[in-house]
Amino acid sequence: MTSIWLDRRESFSSDPFQPGSAYDTVVAGAGLTGLVTALLLARSGQQVLVLEARHPGAVTTGNTTAKVSLLQGTVLSALARQYSAKQVGAYVEANREGQAWLLRYLEEQGVPFQRRDAYTYAATAQGSERIREELTAAATAGLDVDFVGDPGLPFPVQGALKLADQAQINPMDVLDALLADFRSRGGMVVGGARLRDVSGSGPSTTVRTDRGNVTARHVVIATGTPVLDRGLYFAKLKPLRSYAAALDLPTDLTPPPGMYLSAEEPTHSLRDYEADGRRLLLVGGHGHHVGRTTSEKAHLDGLLSWAGTHFPGATPTHTWSAQDYQATNLMPFFGTMPRGRGRILFGTGYNKWGMTNAVAAALGISADILGGQLPWADTIHHRVTSPAGALSAVKLNARVAARLATGWGKVAADRSVAERAEPGAPTSSAPGGAPPADGEGKVYRDGKRPVAVSTVAGTTCKLSAVCTHLGGIVTWNDSELTWDCPLHGSRFSSDGHLLEGPATKDLPRADKG
Repeated sequence: MTSIWLDRRESFSSDPFQPGSAYDTVVAGAGLTGLVTALLLARSGQQVLVLEARHPGAVTTGNTTAKVSLLQGTVLSALARQYSAKQVGAYVEANREGQAWLLRYLEEQGVPFQRRDAYTYAATAQGSERIREELTAAATAGLDVDFVGDPGLPFPVQGALKLADQAQINPMDVLDALLADFRSRGGMVVGGARLRDVSGSGPSTTVRTDRGNVTARHVVIATGTPVLDRGLYFAKLKPLRSYAAALDLPTDLTPPPGMYLSAEEPTHSLRDYEADGRRLLLVGGHGHHVGRTTSEKAHLDGLLSWAGTHFPGATPTHTWSAQDYQATNLMPFFGTMPRGRGRILFGTGYNKWGMTNAVAAALGISADILGGQLPWADTIHHRVTSPAGALSAVKLNARVAARLATGWGKVAADRSVAERAEPGAPTSSAPGGAPPADGEGKVYRDGKRPVAVSTVAGTTCKLSAVCTHLGGIVTWNDSELTWDCPLHGSRFSSDGHLLEGPATKDLPRADKG
């Protein structure tokens, strides 16, 4: 599964990694947050190194639907239930400034983007109530949002909110421009270098990677979810998986004219994209908590079925999925990390609206490092979690604890194939029985060890089933063919390589303990 943005000929060329070198700032993560932060710091004259475990845009930025909008479904009304009007207004101002910076930058760099009206639509009576609540919250926050009866969709709705003159982008075009600009200012970007830890008590901080160590005065963690456990942000974030597809429509159909998001679950997102002379329809939604579904493929199939019903004859050209993190109190986190002496900064929890929130976080982080001040950032930093937000965190972590116990309980209850066999029946010589069919994976107990075994492209691989972050039992993702941890969203390839999440180490092979 490759997103339409990542299906491209251009390949990233890494700068050389120089162990023992020193920098003003090291940024971990070459997505939108990391590269905007790096560019802002390089503009100020800093010497900046960006470390990327895979390649730029490999995770969230390269798999987004890439809407640059201040109308964000029903986010504002959800925030208004927990926060004062001042706090909600600061969130809107942060996103407004992030949007303005990004679009101004794209115009300066000659990077194409498209202006579109944004809509949050209601397909049900319950959704209608939600958008009316959102309309009130948006008006209070100073957004010029209108209620419209017909948003231009090819199926009946019960009304929609409209915010004119928003934008959509190709996120990899944006990253390409940022990379070139950053490097022209002396910045370095190293791919295939994963941050493992940060330490130090003096004026410089040691950044430990799987390719050696470097030092810096400041470190920015821009890895989706922080890969440092200080502050316990993994316990304040809900990892969410969602699905997307690019569809080629029959000649008698055209994509709707705006950018759309439903107010009810399962969510349905729509926008257009022009590629190779064709105007494609991009659809997204049908999300769930990472690792907590019986079949990821069923979610993707559900999204494609919905699209086929409303756009008959649509043919998928690309399908993919993405991972986002929602803060339990719904407000993104950015700024300095606890126990970092003001030298370790981060951004996370954009709740699927990273095209504006990521840039806002980068503006806030760079201001903190360079001694600037942003009033909206100060307001967001001084938020107080409401009882509802605190209860959400308690519920999330109660479910995490339950899932941890359930995963280990299932493994403990498992018996080897030989133990399960009827007397006199033939048994497998290997614990776990026959290898899974191609494209399948399973978890079983080998003695006291939980083992994850899968077969992909004819190759069977046995790994430890214990997530290297906090010991959750991984589950098989039958859409991406990966091992996903249901606790905090760490994900691993079928052969154990770490893909994303708060973990920093691969899953070890089962034959290596």
